[in-house]
Order: sequence, then C-alpha cells, then structure tokens
Amino acid sequence: MKLQTKITLLFLVISAVGLLLMNAAIFYFVSDFNFEDFFKRLEARVRFAAQIKIHPDGRTAAYREAKTKNLEMLEGERDFVVRVNSDGSFKRPLNLPDEFYTTILNGNRARYDRKNHFYAGSLFITPYGKYVVIAEAIDPYGYKELNELRKILIIIFFISVILAYVAGRVFSYYALKPIRNLIRSVKNISANNLHMRVDETGRDEIAELVSTFNHMLNRLETAFETQNNFVSNASHELRTPLSIISGETELLLARKGLDADAIANVNTILHEAEKLENILASLLGLAQSGFDGKKQNWQLIRADELVITAVESVKKIATECTIDIDFSALPENDDQLQTEGNMNLLHLAVSNIIMNACKYSSNQPVTVKIVSQKGTIKISVIDKGIGIPKQEQKHVFEPFFRASNTGKFEGYGIGLPLTLNIIKLHQGSINIISEEQMGTEIQVMLPVAE
Repeated sequence: MKLQTKITLLFLVISAVGLLLMNAAIFYFVSDFNFEDFFKRLEARVRFAAQIKIHPDGRTAAYREAKTKNLEMLEGERDFVVRVNSDGSFKRPLNLPDEFYTTILNGNRARYDRKNHFYAGSLFITPYGKYVVIAEAIDPYGYKELNELRKILIIIFFISVILAYVAGRVFSYYALKPIRNLIRSVKNISANNLHMRVDETGRDEIAELVSTFNHMLNRLETAFETQNNFVSNASHELRTPLSIISGETELLLARKGLDADAIANVNTILHEAEKLENILASLLGLAQSGFDGKKQNWQLIRADELVITAVESVKKIATECTIDIDFSALPENDDQLQTEGNMNLLHLAVSNIIMNACKYSSNQPVTVKIVSQKGTIKISVIDKGIGIPKQEQKHVFEPFFRASNTGKFEGYGIGLPLTLNIIKLHQGSINIISEEQMGTEIQVMLPVAE
C-alpha cells in the first residue's frame, strides 16, 4: 500500500471517529435537553394537580384557571392524586417500577419514561395528610424531532466522511509532493551519471533526507571510480607480466638440451601461468559485469540467434559434446524473441552455462530450449550430468564456490557468478532445477524488448 493511501485512510479514520463522537454528543445533549424540558413541564402539572385536588378551598378555581391559561394540554395528559395511609401504604394508580414510588415516598422528585410515555411524581404533605401526585403524558413531537435529528446527523456523517476522504487525498498529495520529486530525481541517477545530485531546498526532514542521499552518492561515486580505474588498468598491468612469463616459458621449452625434469618444471610453470591468466580474465569479467550497468553497446538481440552463436562457440571448445537446440516452442511472433542488451555479455553468459552442462555431464547430450510467453524469454539448458547437491544449490552463485561433487572437474567457481551478474544487468533472473546423478536444468529468464 502506498504511503499516500495510508495517510488518506488514517486521515479518514480519524475524521470519521471524530465526526461519530461529535454527532453522538450532539444527539445525546439534544435528547437530554428535550427530556429535561418535558419532565419539567410534567412536574408543573404535578404542582397544579396538587393545588387543585388537595386543597378544598376557594383558590381551587383560580389554580384551575391559571393552569388553563398558562399550560397547554399535553397529548395523553393525565394526573393522579392518591392519599397515603398512616402506615405508609397507598393504592398505586399506575403500574410503574418500585423505585419510582420509593423515590416519591422519600420526598424526592421521581421521573420515569417508557416507550414515549413520561411520568413525574412528588409527595405533598398537607394539614389534610400525605398525598402522592403523579402526572402522565406522551411526547410524540419530541421523539419525532429526535428521529429527524438522527436522520440529519447520519446524512451529515456520510457527507462529511466523503469530504474527509477527498481532503485526505488532497492533503496527502501535497504532503508527499517533495518525496515524489525526490523519487523522480533519484530515478534519473544511474551508474553512468553518478555526478548528478538532488537539489537541496528547505530545512525540513525532506531536506535532511536529500542531504543524506547526496552524501551517499558522494561515497558511491568514489567507490565506482576506484573500481572503474582498477578494471581499466588491471587488464594491462596484470596481463602483461603473465604474457611475458608465458612467452619466456615457451621459448625455454623450445631450447634443446633440457633434461626431463627441467621440461616438466617448465611445463608446470606454463600451465599455472595459463591457469592464472584464465582466472584473471574471469575476475575482470565478473568486475566489469557487476559495477557499471552502462548501455554502451545496447541493442536488440534475438534469443534464437544468441543461442545458436553460443552453441557454436561451445562446440569449438567441447568438440565431443552433443548439443541439441529445441525450437519447438518458439512463438509465431518474432518480436517475442527479442530482448535488449549487450550481445557480447549475453553470449558469454549463455555459453558459460552450456559449457558447464557439457563439462559436468561428461559430454553427454545437452538440450537448449527457448520459450517466450507473458513478456519473458526463457532459455533452458538441460543436461544429464552429476547434478548439484540440494543443500549446496543456494551457494552456486557465490564467487569461488564449487559443489562437493565436482572434485574431478577443473574449474574456478567464477563462471556462474559472472553469468548471474550479466543476467541481472539485463533485468533478468536465473533458476536452477537439479538432482544428484540425474542432471541439471538452468533457466535464464530475460524480458522481451518493448
């Protein structure tokens, strides 16, 4: 999930929770105000009912007239006046909870509501005795208002959530704009333009990140230049002495009069010099394939032509090896066989794999198959050789590593690491399927050129 999406969702969740709490608070306080107001109106009727029905004097008519003039009639309004006996007992006029009546007898105001029916009651102590007065009424308008308020708050909630999402998208877009600019600048920097730097602006955390990245580029540029200089100079500086040693040794062998021991020693020197030269060439190739990634000679390459030239090169060296090329799975569209890359490097990588197949299968038949599907070219090299022990397969691409069952075969453990570097340079990958004494299949995957 992208950071912009995460920020948007976080903003949305926070806003939604805040809106939910605010709407709940609004609904709670409005409903509490409505209930409180209605109970106060009921309690006013309780007092008037006490004045009218308990005091049998001339003021009863005046109280009745005052109630009529000042209080409108509530829907379902009824009042009850019940005398309390000396032992505290009285006839309950309504089926209400015991707590309601207990509160009244304790001299406190009692309130109770049930399904839009509201009840209020009080205890009145007069010279004529104790009386329980209860008023009952229905508040349909209050509940209607609360229902309307609930609908409005729900609508406002969903509209606000949508607006919060839009606001979150806009906020995250502008908040991450410096990071997108940084990514865009970094993508333009590669091994062949390491001198470029990202512009440093501002004094915030992004500016600090840019500064750190530029310092890292400085170190990388220094390391790449050092390696580049080494690779450029090593070929001449190291190969020249080896060539002199080989040449002088061959001249020494051409002399007459050397005894058998001297000839054997000179041959050993010549063999080791050639061996060292091969190791040096492989190491230089490994370094060159892994350090730059420049596309000096990048071109469109047909996978079938690449395989054919690689097989021909191997046959000149491993003359006894039989190599079959399987073209049965070639696509009808030739464009699906084209990849982009350096022909010499890819030729070296594929020929290394085929050469290993011939060597470690003791020149048994080797099959090379080409398949292209879903934008990927797959070159499979299949042999029936000694195979690779399962626990060692993950190490075969490490420089100088050799499997435990390759003791009788000459090698330096550099071919496959060099091949992997070349394939990675071309945005590809390598897969190995192997079983001891059964054979090995190495699959090279390369992207189809756009």
